[in-house]
Amino acid sequence: MHIAMVLYDRFTALDIVGPYEALSRIPDARVDFVAETAGPVRADTGFLSLVADRALADVPHPDVVVVPGGPGTFTELENEKLLDWLRTADATTTWTTSVCSGSLLLAAAGLLRGRRAASHWLTLDFLPQYGAEPTADRVVVDGKYVTGAGVSAGIDMALTLVGTVAGDEHAQAVQLLTEYDPQPPYDAGSPLKAPAHLVEEFRTDSRFTLA
Repeated sequence: MHIAMVLYDRFTALDIVGPYEALSRIPDARVDFVAETAGPVRADTGFLSLVADRALADVPHPDVVVVPGGPGTFTELENEKLLDWLRTADATTTWTTSVCSGSLLLAAAGLLRGRRAASHWLTLDFLPQYGAEPTADRVVVDGKYVTGAGVSAGIDMALTLVGTVAGDEHAQAVQLLTEYDPQPPYDAGSPLKAPAHLVEEFRTDSRFTLA
């Protein structure tokens, strides 16, 4: 199984590294990090880069596509090279997936029209602009499209896919070996639980608009 993990400027690192840790453990999986051009791609914090070993054009027909989110998503919505590649790859993928605001890129490419999809809670409302149906579920499977909510939900998305592809026991083994047993010190991981002033602060932050 050939897995293409997409990188672009100002992606969120956990969006792609979390799924990588799970999906790379599918038996006989091959993983390529891909970007518009090969080379290092800097994450949204500015402190970390991941290396794209191959350019998008060199990987036209992967079995699985994983698209992360991040502040850079909004610039990439206008990147026809990336959107065209997503359409080309999707024509032959077995699974097309995203994490966080990465679902906006799938939607902008026309791949989620009429389909249910997850996204970061701050970007859910943008999905209908592209004909997708937003849902607050942590992971959504609609046909071959598997979308995860914000950032950490990428691990859940990937484990869901591992279970589908390699079986529940293998997915459980991956969960065990990565000791994915969340016990957060705070219960503020969704807008329904977090302090209202924090939710409002982020809702009004201009970094999360398309303007």
